[in-house]
Amino acid sequence: MPRHPDNPDRTLLVTGAAVAAAGTSVRAEALAVRGDRIVHVGTAEDARASLGRVDEELRLDGGLVHPGFIDAHCHPVMYGQALAWVDLRPERVPDIATMVEVLREAGRELPAGVPVRGFGYEHRRLNERRHPSCHDLDRVAEDREVYVMNASGHGGVVNSHTLRTCGITAGTTSPEGGSIGHFENGEPDGQLWDAACDLLTGPAGVKIGNHGPNFHLSEPEDIMADHLLRAQEVFLAAGVTTVGDAQVSRREMETYLRANDDGSLRMRVSAYLTSALLDTALELGAVRGFGDDHFRIQGVKFYADGTLGGWTAYFPEGYAADCCHHGQLYHSVEEYADIVRRAHAAGLQTATHAQSPYAIGMVLDAVEKAQADRDRPGMRHRIEHCGLPTDEQIDRMGELGVVPVMQPQHHLRTGDGTLTAVGELGHRYNPAGRCPEAGVPVVFSSDAPVAPPAPLEAVAAAATRRTVLGTVLGDEALRLPVEAGLHAHTAAAAHALHREDAVGALAPGMLADFTVLDADPLTVPADGLTGIRVRETWVGGRRAWAAPGR
Repeated sequence: MPRHPDNPDRTLLVTGAAVAAAGTSVRAEALAVRGDRIVHVGTAEDARASLGRVDEELRLDGGLVHPGFIDAHCHPVMYGQALAWVDLRPERVPDIATMVEVLREAGRELPAGVPVRGFGYEHRRLNERRHPSCHDLDRVAEDREVYVMNASGHGGVVNSHTLRTCGITAGTTSPEGGSIGHFENGEPDGQLWDAACDLLTGPAGVKIGNHGPNFHLSEPEDIMADHLLRAQEVFLAAGVTTVGDAQVSRREMETYLRANDDGSLRMRVSAYLTSALLDTALELGAVRGFGDDHFRIQGVKFYADGTLGGWTAYFPEGYAADCCHHGQLYHSVEEYADIVRRAHAAGLQTATHAQSPYAIGMVLDAVEKAQADRDRPGMRHRIEHCGLPTDEQIDRMGELGVVPVMQPQHHLRTGDGTLTAVGELGHRYNPAGRCPEAGVPVVFSSDAPVAPPAPLEAVAAAATRRTVLGTVLGDEALRLPVEAGLHAHTAAAAHALHREDAVGALAPGMLADFTVLDADPLTVPADGLTGIRVRETWVGGRRAWAAPGR
């Protein structure tokens, strides 16, 4: 559905449901909109009077008008691509034999030579408790690419045909910031992680180097447009109206710009360029906030270490499950500090993936040094995931103005695996409840496609800290109450994107981005939040999505 041109005089009155007015848990009666902005929140009578005339009235039958949710860290284009691939999530694929069969079935529907790709397998939840190998995937096809991406998004496994096509042999060394898996005899086993995924994009494809995992597989423009349309439909259906794309290469940039130009970009996107493009951004003089209300450049995405799910997060002392396994850093401490300093000096907000206490400490040290070199108040440098910070590190975040952007759905789905990997430390996974007392504005997001955009599921996961297997992580002090969790997925997320003056709350002067829920989240227990449904989602005073039948 193309975006309508703005009409600054068009008016909209929303009545018939409670309205979550900014700054209070007391609900208002109505919402008044002129053009794409809110002009009044209050009684129905006052809202109507504020408009003078009403061009359109949205008469609801109960429920709650809530600020549009903000997903401050996700990968929409990648998510749309993953939705088009074979679904390999644990709920559908319990073992490698099933994985092979569903991939074979998908391959039968594809033209000859077209790659067979799947997303979402979690090796520790497969019955075999291991990754598939290239030989397993050879049973799917031997004459075309077969690639299964791990649920972490940091890599996966290819078949032997792909290894040959990419020139990967026993003698191929792992690149800096990545790893190539091997059998005991030294032959490649099909696993490619983090920077090694550069090998999959081909000679003319996007290259990331040691700046993160490469999931930027190029496809024709119309296919990329379809990926974005598909992803937007899911985000909007979840009540999400603004996102932060946490790793933008030329693939994403071109896709967003085309969509913004043709009016098919229905949600608001703040882009964080991959740090592989830092030099380019600095040469072009890119600045924070360049763009418009629908698409803008916000900052730069960095990586300190890898993923907890793939055991590539960095623990110098080794993993509890394997003291000889340490994970990896993408950069030396010195190199990382230098690139953060350069971005900070140019006024670009940084957003760094860091999971382990060591990696989180790297980020805090680098930010502190950068601020000492050039004082730039209010930068709001971010730590993405920030899975296992110590109490001391959370206090430092408060002192430095650093914002942790967490994903409670991660501990919901993989908390048990994290306990296996790192031991008792895993009980601190996503310690959101510890942040408010330190003055740290914790932010929630999905990291889609690692987890689906489902803000109320995230809020519930933070409030209960219960995994899908029933394990309760940590003590009550680490839980975040529902009201604070809703703030983390709206106003706090807007603040992390430097967009708090436009989105994240329903108040006069704000953009009219809202979602209609069928119940008020503050009136149900945390365990009941996932039963609340989204009826409609509006962006800029225009309906962007409605549940079937509405």
